[in-house]
Amino acid sequence: MNHVTDPSSPTPAVAPSEALIVGWREWLALPGLGVEAIKAKVDTGARTSALHAFELTTEATTEGEWVHFGLHPEQGPESPMVWASAPLVDQRWVTDSGGHGEWRYVIETPLVVGDRCWPVEITLTVRDTMRFRMLLGRTAMRGIIHVDPGASYLAGPPCTGPDEPDPVAPETPSPHRQDHST
Repeated sequence: MNHVTDPSSPTPAVAPSEALIVGWREWLALPGLGVEAIKAKVDTGARTSALHAFELTTEATTEGEWVHFGLHPEQGPESPMVWASAPLVDQRWVTDSGGHGEWRYVIETPLVVGDRCWPVEITLTVRDTMRFRMLLGRTAMRGIIHVDPGASYLAGPPCTGPDEPDPVAPETPSPHRQDHST
């Protein structure tokens, strides 16, 4: 995997010529949470990234506070469940696009888009009624991603190994496909 951050740098950055071009929706991976592929809406209007999560519990450990939760990487009521745990970074008041606010747990975990990997902060919330189980917000994209809003799936399947894409990642359409639906 191509790591684009210096571990001591709080904000990942690449040269503009090396920016990853993505469409308005992409397949991503969250290997630190055991998620090999999840379809996400790429949303430059959203500050924070959000992940569908349920049955959230916290636990104080000698390593700090952790949050445990379930998630459905695939859409649909019969989709498989993944149980995950991550260090709790923060709790924040987040207002959604409908103007509704709620306190959310915030975690940091590696994000894989195409062949790139970097750490991102993600808020955990119930997204049962949303079309996408994950929303990739602009803070996670800053300095790394440029968005082509008229295209989809430009990054290809998430690559979770050094040279090979993840064999179980869902097939993605051609990177040259233009999709203007919303």
